[in-house]
Amino acid sequence: MEVRAIYKYAKISPFKAREITREIQGLPVSAALDVVAYSPKKAAALVNKTLKSAVANAENNANLKVDGLVVKEAIVGEGPTMKRMMARARGSGSRILKRSSHIRIVLTDEIKIETRETRKAEQKAAKKKAGEGKTEGGAGKAKAEKAAKRPKKEKK
Repeated sequence: MEVRAIYKYAKISPFKAREITREIQGLPVSAALDVVAYSPKKAAALVNKTLKSAVANAENNANLKVDGLVVKEAIVGEGPTMKRMMARARGSGSRILKRSSHIRIVLTDEIKIETRETRKAEQKAAKKKAGEGKTEGGAGKAKAEKAAKRPKKEKK
């Protein structure tokens, strides 16, 4: 089941916020919270707030356990831009764009959480299976068959 939380009109540029959301995509919730908590960026605090809101939604509204949740997607979209003026030389002015963003985080319990131990176990099982499929002298036998098919050169 998917659960989501949206932080609208966050006062940060989407470009800056996407840097953090890219890091947490695909991680288990506990790991994503650690990444966000120890990041020194302003966007990390905003993403942390949204992530905690999504976790609370999962616990209270969908009755899901936090241990099995994974960040399926963390997307930062563009919000409205405030335009301001700044005085410049010779009585002119230049525009300042104050960008905002919408942060959307989707959590799911349908994706299997992959840890280092499970990955190693899968690799061992794959190696074992590949080792059983080989026959003895399989590569040497194929070379011998190719050599037999080739016409022999005669010496002068």
